[in-house]
Amino acid sequence: MRNIFVVLGLALVAGTPAAADTIFVSNEKDNTVTVLDSKSLSVIKTIPVGKRPRGIAISPDFKEVLVCVGDDDQLDVIDTTTLEVVRRMDTGPDPELLDIDHKGERVYVANEDDGYVTVLERVSGKVLAEIEVGVEPEGMSVAPDDKIVAATSEATSMAHIIDTTTFEVKANILVDTRPRVATFTQDGKHVWVSAEIGGTVAIIDASTYKIVKKLHFEIAGVRPELIQPMGIVFSKDGKQAFVAIGRANRIAVIDTATYETTNYILTGQRPWHMALSGDGSKLYTANGLTNDLTVIDIATLKAEKSVPVGRLPWGVAVKPD
Repeated sequence: MRNIFVVLGLALVAGTPAAADTIFVSNEKDNTVTVLDSKSLSVIKTIPVGKRPRGIAISPDFKEVLVCVGDDDQLDVIDTTTLEVVRRMDTGPDPELLDIDHKGERVYVANEDDGYVTVLERVSGKVLAEIEVGVEPEGMSVAPDDKIVAATSEATSMAHIIDTTTFEVKANILVDTRPRVATFTQDGKHVWVSAEIGGTVAIIDASTYKIVKKLHFEIAGVRPELIQPMGIVFSKDGKQAFVAIGRANRIAVIDTATYETTNYILTGQRPWHMALSGDGSKLYTANGLTNDLTVIDIATLKAEKSVPVGRLPWGVAVKPD
């Protein structure tokens, strides 16, 4: 009899479905954040936020999602349990992208309209610094050791390295036209910067601030001017990089050891920003012109499904199960 109960218990455990990640998508035109269940890909809730939500990030403790609300000059803070906007933080003009340090203490915001990076205390919203960078800053990435931050400025075609202790700009690095996103590798040795109009990704040494490699993309049957690199995400093991190629409607897959592009994955129209699932097995892309989210399987590098979200989806953040 005891063995029967053991078997039944194991069967019940095996049959219990795994918990789902929660996916948050900012919809620039709808002024909402769509919340989806990663297992069913059904919409859990649509959260009203301020005007023109774009950059979105989740705190290291996964308790809050912060959304750049560009036309309201603020961050809307969503509680990931209640799925409600619980507070707002003033950021300065037109926040576009943001990143949070790994302790969850500071928020770094690119203010596109005034050429500054604003540093906020996450809990209080207190402004700690306003750092002048180039014209139209957008990209924002905190290094793994939290000692430096990389920002980009679209109109000056530069990446900027900022010291997080002194809040001084340590280096200004010329990249190709209209840099959008900066993303540090997991080991912190390099920062990758996408240039939308230049059509390249610059790989910058994070200690010398020199460009060590520049990636170019060629897609059969796609006009070069449609190859517009945007979001950059690394696989969980760091062996692959995924670059959204904008109006080419694809994600480029890059071997980070050889810097070779190994694949292009077709998605919805104009993939913009992306995020990995909690276990690293899926990649979620926000497709601005088809108003949907594409799910890509990392093991097969195949797009599995696209699901509707709001209008002009821009950014993605994931709360692991």
